[in-house]
Amino acid sequence: MSAPEREAASAGVWLADCRTDIVELAAFSLAAADAQRRVAGVELPPFGHAGFTGGHLALSVRPARWLLLSAPAEVGSAAGRWAKAAQGQGAAVDLTSGLAAFVLAGASARELLARGCRLDLDPAASPTGYAGATYMAQVSVILAVLPQCLLLLTPASTSRHLREWLVHSAAPFGLMRAASVSLSDIFGESST
Repeated sequence: MSAPEREAASAGVWLADCRTDIVELAAFSLAAADAQRRVAGVELPPFGHAGFTGGHLALSVRPARWLLLSAPAEVGSAAGRWAKAAQGQGAAVDLTSGLAAFVLAGASARELLARGCRLDLDPAASPTGYAGATYMAQVSVILAVLPQCLLLLTPASTSRHLREWLVHSAAPFGLMRAASVSLSDIFGESST
């Protein structure tokens, strides 16, 4: 997110699609998940948390499972890298085509989501680094609270509905839309 976009977002709500590869990593056993919380140089966060390290965003909203987001690459290459790194400990599944990612930022972003989200979005209950799964606007959503924004993941089949709900619901707050951002835009560093 550029400086002008951050300034505009602070006045209301800023919405963009997020370009990313998404891989789900599942441990073969809970014992393996507890014993091995680092895969391919990436620290895997505990259940209910998200973290950015090594150019990857990792989040866990299910026990012994992580969603790993990285810069877009050749189709299937991210899943192949994670499968190789987790060999014997877990399985990797490419969800890039199955999930859509949105970035929501601004002073009113949490208030906007509270209109249709079942999670407690008060900063005390969902601080930076929090990750949770919920329903929002009647569709499944994974929410990650990042330092500068909120990341929303939803099934690709419901992404249009969620985007339209966000746009409509954000109107009273002042909505600024951007075409798309990448993880490096969000975190201000290279995500490759």
